Amino acid sequence: MRRFNGVLVDVLAPLALFYGLRAAGVDQLFALLAGAAIPVVTGLRALAAGQRIGGVRWFVLGAMAVTVAGSFISGSPRALLLRGVVLMAALGVFLLVTVWARRPFLYEAAKTVLDRDNQRTWCRNWDEHPPFRRLLRLCSALWAAACLLDAALRAVIVLALPVDAVPGAELALLVVTLAALVLGQRVLGRAFLRRHGLRLDGVQLTPVTAAR
Repeated sequence: MRRFNGVLVDVLAPLALFYGLRAAGVDQLFALLAGAAIPVVTGLRALAAGQRIGGVRWFVLGAMAVTVAGSFISGSPRALLLRGVVLMAALGVFLLVTVWARRPFLYEAAKTVLDRDNQRTWCRNWDEHPPFRRLLRLCSALWAAACLLDAALRAVIVLALPVDAVPGAELALLVVTLAALVLGQRVLGRAFLRRHGLRLDGVQLTPVTAAR
């Protein structure tokens, strides 16, 4: 729950700060920079508290540094807004690469949120059920494709819409992308496992006949 709250702060607080500053008459570029500073501040606070900073947050901070530098060089707020395009495209490529890795991204990501007993069950599913392995690779490919499509649509939003409309439109796109992914993965996963005579109860794989 604490990790989820942190994600909400990093996503919603910059949006609220941007529109609040714009309503107060602050320049677009500086309003965007103020919003972009929030994930930086939360990352620095975590470091000061001795917490471990994950690779995803380091990647976000790095992409932000590049786009901030680009916005100062070009003098355009759109250069700063392109950080979302960079992040989603890079995430899509990374997810696609992990499809052929020893363990796909979704396998490793799920393990980080499971307790020790469920982690053992998750690992056993991977070791003992080839359809489960194929499903996680297939779902990782689905997430990769969705991220790349999101990046393309995000680029259109950044370049075509007025700057003030972009942050809200990007958030709406993110919500739609995540909702479609969660629903699509749920439907695909159930159908795929059922076709192989399996079902997932929590993290436990069981034969369909046994589950009945």
